[in-house]
Amino acid sequence: MEIIRAEGKKLMAADPSESVVGNMVRRVLKIIREEYASGAKGVDSTDETDAQESLHNLLLAEGGVEDFSKSIPTLKASINESIGELLTELEGSAENVATQALEHIYGGDTIMTIGKSRTVLAFLKNAARKRSFNVIVAEGFPFLGGHDMALKLSEANIPTKVIPDADVFAFMPHVNKVIIGTHTVMADGGYVYISLMCSLSTRFKSFGVLVCAAMYKLSPQYFHSLDQEGFNKFANPQMLLPFEEMEGRESVEIINPVFNYVPPDCVTLYITNMGSNAPSYVYRLLSELYHPDDREL
Repeated sequence: MEIIRAEGKKLMAADPSESVVGNMVRRVLKIIREEYASGAKGVDSTDETDAQESLHNLLLAEGGVEDFSKSIPTLKASINESIGELLTELEGSAENVATQALEHIYGGDTIMTIGKSRTVLAFLKNAARKRSFNVIVAEGFPFLGGHDMALKLSEANIPTKVIPDADVFAFMPHVNKVIIGTHTVMADGGYVYISLMCSLSTRFKSFGVLVCAAMYKLSPQYFHSLDQEGFNKFANPQMLLPFEEMEGRESVEIINPVFNYVPPDCVTLYITNMGSNAPSYVYRLLSELYHPDDREL
C-alpha cells in the first residue's frame, strides 16, 4: 500500500487536475484492504456476527488502525482478481450509463447539452433507438467540441442544432432538460466541467439537469475557492485573443481556465454506472468506493 501511494503521488503530480488518477489509486487501496480483511478472516477462522463487523467497520471509519502483520498466501491472487473485476467495470461504465437513457428521455423532448462528451453521446444514441427528440448543442467555446458532438448526433439521425454559448439563455425556454457530461464529481455533490452556463441558466426555469458520470470520476476532494490550481488547468490564451491583436496591450493578462465548478444545487441527478443518485447521496457513494484512511493520499 505504501508503494502504491508513492507511485500514485508521482502520477498525480504530473497533472493535478486529472482527479481520476487519484480516484483509481484509492480504489486499488480499498481493494487491498478488503481482500486482506477477507483473507485474515479466513486465517483466523472466526465467525463474527454482522453486528460485530459493523462495529469493526465503524471503528475503522473513525480513524482506527488496521493490523496488516498477518501473512496471507492467497492475497496477491485475490487482489489481482478484484483488480480485473474493476477493469471490467471501467470498460463497461459508459455502456451501463447509456442503458438508463430510456428512463429519462421521452418522445418530443428538447434536450440541451454542451461541448463533446462520449458518455452523453452514447446516452443520447441509446435513447434514439426508441424515442424521437431534438438536441441543442452549445459549441463549448473555445474548444468547440460541440461541433463534433452535433456531427455525430446527426449521423445517428438525431435532429440537432448547434448554438454559440452566449445563446444558451435565449434557447433555454424551448428546452425540457439539460444532459451533460463531467470531468469530476466533487465530494460535496458539485461537479467540474468545461462550462457552468447550462446548469446556472436552469435556475430560471424548473426542469432537470442530468449529469452522466461514471463512478471513476467521483472524487473524495472538496472544492475550495483558494485552490483553483488544484482542480483546474489553463489553456492557450491565444484561443481567446490572438497574438496579432495584442499590439499595444502588453499589460493585459489573459487567463483561459478549462474547467468551471458547478455547485450541487444546480444538479438534479447524477446518472452513473451504479444507477441514478441525487447530489445529496454522493457522500454515501464515497463511503462505498473509498476507505476513510485513503481520502488524503
